[in-house]
Amino acid sequence: MIMLKKYLAVLPILLLAGCATTFTRLTPLEQPRNADNQYPVEVVFNSSQQSLRWESIQPYVLVNGVLYPMRPVPMMQNRWDGFVRVPPETNSVSYRFKFDYLSNAFGAPPKPNSVFSPEYKLTVIDQ
Repeated sequence: MIMLKKYLAVLPILLLAGCATTFTRLTPLEQPRNADNQYPVEVVFNSSQQSLRWESIQPYVLVNGVLYPMRPVPMMQNRWDGFVRVPPETNSVSYRFKFDYLSNAFGAPPKPNSVFSPEYKLTVIDQ
């Protein structure tokens, strides 16, 4: 019985480790203001989720409730880039990444799924 309690205590950790997803933001925290108010953002997305269908990934950057599509970075694996708009009267914006994808389901067609990154902040510096 004691062994079962120990196993049940670590079960949530084992389940979470089985579907670990990581986001690595490659964008600087600060960027100089530019004329078109568009600022590049880049992310590496990795997941150990076995059922994830990599060919189905649709990445977005989410800013103020609006999704902007991202594109794969050529010749790089699991890396995407896009742009965030920061209005000229604003010095910072919060954003996060959203990845939509299909997951294989046991005995059923693939089902839609998504995952969000933590929230990040981009600061624009006037020069």
